[in-house]
Amino acid sequence: MVHYRRSRVPGGTYFFTLTLQDRTSTLLVDHIDLLRQAWRKHLLNRPVENLAVVVLPDHLHVLWRLPENDMDYSSRWRGIKAEFTRLLRKRVFIASRRKGSGFALWQRRYWEHMIRDEEDLRRHMSYIHFNPVKHGCVSQVVDWPHSTFHKYVKDGLYPADWGYGELLALGEFGE
Repeated sequence: MVHYRRSRVPGGTYFFTLTLQDRTSTLLVDHIDLLRQAWRKHLLNRPVENLAVVVLPDHLHVLWRLPENDMDYSSRWRGIKAEFTRLLRKRVFIASRRKGSGFALWQRRYWEHMIRDEEDLRRHMSYIHFNPVKHGCVSQVVDWPHSTFHKYVKDGLYPADWGYGELLALGEFGE
């Protein structure tokens, strides 16, 4: 059996990619209200600093900064994924089952990367916000509604036309 080792640093900043089992699915954006509900429920008592988030039809990317003496992101993700699945099953029929372990809505694992420095943080934040364009969901970053990009524009940290008409050398992260 392969033992997967995750990087764990109390108070660390992490980039995550979580993906649905069915890469053609649109459940995350079709039921964004349920994802937000699951998110709020599981981060209410165990908060994190959400630095950047984008939700696409079949996957999401997130930058979290954990509290100072906390390195447990796994149970947060387990709770969010389980709660979203539970809420979704109340609303729609999900036929896919994984032998012996419940419904196969999500891929079993997720991508996690500990942010090393400010440049690494900047590159991952740019990657998150540009991702809807990369995947052909929109032609301009500003047109994708399920992103923290809009907060950063409002706060003056990005211009509204950021990422439009240019090729960003962002690298490949998390997919």
